[in-house]
Amino acid sequence: MQSNTSRGGDASPMRPRKPHPVALSAALAAIGPLAGSAGTPYLPVVTGLTLDSRSVLPGDVYAAVPGATRHGADFAGQAVRAGAVAILTDEAGAAIVARAAAAADAAMPPVVVVPDPRRAAGPLAGVIFDSQPEGPGAAPTLFGITGTNGKTTSTYFLTALLAALDRTTGLIGTIEIRAGADAIPSALTTPESPQVHSLLALMRERGLDAASMEVSSHALEYGRVDGVRFDVAGFTNLTQDHLDLHGTMEDYFAVKATLFTADRCRRAVVLVDDDWGRRLAATADVPVLSLRTEPDAGAQPAADWTVTAVRPSGLGHAFTLEGRAGERLQVRTGLPGTFNVSNAALATVMVLASGVAVGELQHALDDHDPFTTEVPGRMQLIGEEPAAIVDFAHNPDALRRTLASVRRPGGRVIAVFGATGQRDESKRPVMGAVGARLSDILIVTDDDPHDEDEAVIRRAVRAGADAAIREEGLACEVLEVFPRAEAIERAVALARPSDTVLVAGRGHEVWQEVKGVNLSLDDREELRSALTRHGFSVLSRPGIES
Repeated sequence: MQSNTSRGGDASPMRPRKPHPVALSAALAAIGPLAGSAGTPYLPVVTGLTLDSRSVLPGDVYAAVPGATRHGADFAGQAVRAGAVAILTDEAGAAIVARAAAAADAAMPPVVVVPDPRRAAGPLAGVIFDSQPEGPGAAPTLFGITGTNGKTTSTYFLTALLAALDRTTGLIGTIEIRAGADAIPSALTTPESPQVHSLLALMRERGLDAASMEVSSHALEYGRVDGVRFDVAGFTNLTQDHLDLHGTMEDYFAVKATLFTADRCRRAVVLVDDDWGRRLAATADVPVLSLRTEPDAGAQPAADWTVTAVRPSGLGHAFTLEGRAGERLQVRTGLPGTFNVSNAALATVMVLASGVAVGELQHALDDHDPFTTEVPGRMQLIGEEPAAIVDFAHNPDALRRTLASVRRPGGRVIAVFGATGQRDESKRPVMGAVGARLSDILIVTDDDPHDEDEAVIRRAVRAGADAAIREEGLACEVLEVFPRAEAIERAVALARPSDTVLVAGRGHEVWQEVKGVNLSLDDREELRSALTRHGFSVLSRPGIES
């Protein structure tokens, strides 16, 4: 058996250049009960672990897990040819590997059978990659943010604030993965657990001071952060979304709450503007700093930190952040929307919770204006006259907050959005009603229909809008325009310089999935082009989207 001792920089941008060889038997012993008996006569020294047979490097463990249609063990031969020196799987996978080996009359590397290979993969990868060794300064300070809305912007705010404090940073999120200066587009909000651990090891190898990560409910449900322990975990809010996966809001909350346990984080910052946040702050079994950012959050007990004196500042807002012990911070965000006050406040308090002093933090805020950083596809300003904005709002609460924040004095709001196919159907008419209440012109169009009939999805959104107009006496004009590029064109054609055009739902995404085909579609580019064709100027230039 031969294992590599140096991975070239082009071998895998997600992996450290110098692996951490470890005896597989010792790594299995380190994860305890997750390994089960895991008895085999010989276990090699290994240098990596992956769930994807196409990503195997020499010296890897290939974790063959059950999939939706195929078992990962079906691809064990491919993994072995790529250099896998051991296979981690369940009883069913071991049987598949044995049959394939017999049929091919081929030798296979050791097969380690564990009760649940997906759940074992994360902690085992943590040991193999040595991603979070103990001891002060041994690994980057790790921040994780969960919640329905605001995760992406809050992680970008965290990254910008840490950079203002002269910390080198990494980022793992919906839009991109960064390890210092290197940026890589991301396909999942949170990558699979072995990739997360290899990224953390890469960041440690590069000497980064801190890293921020979005932690979705899917990541928690599917074990993508198993074996990861965050120094500070943050909670934004909980509103209707992903009920196609979780079933009920109670179950959705229960999954989110698993991040705020002692084996997953050391301390937490929780926004307590809603009942879910207050409940989480009261039940988390780690030290919690509570944060209140909305004055209409009800007559609730005082929070550890409170946002006060919110006032306009350019396109965004300035505000004061007051601590329970009398501390004060003056904070500003240049991004539109009062919800970005909440995102900026959360990032600030999370950095405080990591041990940064108030005075040092205030200097960074004053000198660098970190919360005016552009976040791709999140309240991204494309033009000013009319105000032309692209946002990721794709559930009722996010859409309500976004639409409520973009109206300008004397101007109309023209909104363009749809709903995603093969996702929570119950939110479609709710989103339509929200759009009708807060827009002057609502253009219902397609989002990502996936394999659903686009007309059926549009009809559900429009039904909610029409019902709200009829029952509440609203003056909103509703149009149904498709495909999406034509809907954006129509919105700009109807706009006057004093209006706001909001294109919501897809944000940074550059592909639209229709019946299994990915069509090139970037809302920002479509909006830029439409503005130019109609004689309006544009502001933003393509960045990560291209």
